Amino acid sequence: MLLAIDTSAGTSVAVVDLTRGVIAERGEADTMRHAEIVGPFILECLREADIAPAALSGVVGGMGPGPFTGLRVGIASARVFALGAGKPLVPVISHDAIAYGHYRRGHSGPLVVVTDARRREIYWSAYSQADAVGLPVRVGVPGLAKPAELDDPTWLHALWPRIDAATVAAGDLGLVAELSFAHHRPFAANAPLYLRSPDVTLSNGPKRVSR
Repeated sequence: MLLAIDTSAGTSVAVVDLTRGVIAERGEADTMRHAEIVGPFILECLREADIAPAALSGVVGGMGPGPFTGLRVGIASARVFALGAGKPLVPVISHDAIAYGHYRRGHSGPLVVVTDARRREIYWSAYSQADAVGLPVRVGVPGLAKPAELDDPTWLHALWPRIDAATVAAGDLGLVAELSFAHHRPFAANAPLYLRSPDVTLSNGPKRVSR
């Protein structure tokens, strides 16, 4: 049984199991409240699932892509919870969860997953199909682009169906991790996919103080 956390687009927390599916899930689309609601969501999901942290097999963290400020909340929460519970952290690319959810609901063939990257940019990932166990087959790594680039008819995946997602379901994130483990598929790298520099940068040298 896994606890899954994602804050790459909104905030979502779930407890999942390979055989039982999604046992408990909470989600909020607001992208400004990650830090204040992720903790209560974790507690609510664990209580609803009637499971103690020690009984979990691991903690799944959505690695993005996502904006720096929001994404780091979920990854930090997953890492700290995993450390405190003495469980492994299982990194999963957030777009893979979105694609998995659409394939699970009956989509077949290629698709492009798109999420908001702010600054008038978007994140995108292309998938050719779902494999034999239902996991999405991603074509390359997630990308960052201007909306017009994906609207260009000459773009490589211009004719593929497009999914514009406002949220990532932690239940789907956790099931991707469960299926990946069960079928010996590799997990994502344990590193956030910001795909660009944070909005805030450190100044060079010491700050001058006037008297």
